[in-house]
Amino acid sequence: MNRSASIATWLRCALLFAGMLLAVSARAQFAMVPAPLLQGPPNPSAAVAEKEYRVDAARHLYAAYPMRVFRGKLPPLVYSAMAVETEIDATGRVVDVTVVRKPAADEVAPWVVAMIKRASPFPAPARIEGGTVRYFDVWFIDKSGQFQIMTLTEGQL
Repeated sequence: MNRSASIATWLRCALLFAGMLLAVSARAQFAMVPAPLLQGPPNPSAAVAEKEYRVDAARHLYAAYPMRVFRGKLPPLVYSAMAVETEIDATGRVVDVTVVRKPAADEVAPWVVAMIKRASPFPAPARIEGGTVRYFDVWFIDKSGQFQIMTLTEGQL
């Protein structure tokens, strides 16, 4: 093997190894669900419809995990995105979290679901007919373990 072929082979191996390290470090961000930083139960929601409640829920999640919120515009390619439907009972407790669209990175779905459940109780949907609400939102997750929720996103670069 000539010198340039062996350098090219070495570079390919180095790039492959670097890519594997990045993938492992990105996955590590999702191994532990952070504890929510909430103090006391939230005030009831004034929302009368699911679309309005979605804003209250997103704000609640941002308040629960301020250290995990991606500030500013997201990069052109996020690590993962997923769609989630969450059911909240009349007291604000999470009844169910359903992944509607799986994220590209398998480790992200259980992390997001656990964060939503740990942030319970949410603002009680006091003015919504039936007293419970099912709302839909999309999470954008950066490889750093920070997120934005579509309802409150600042957009992309």
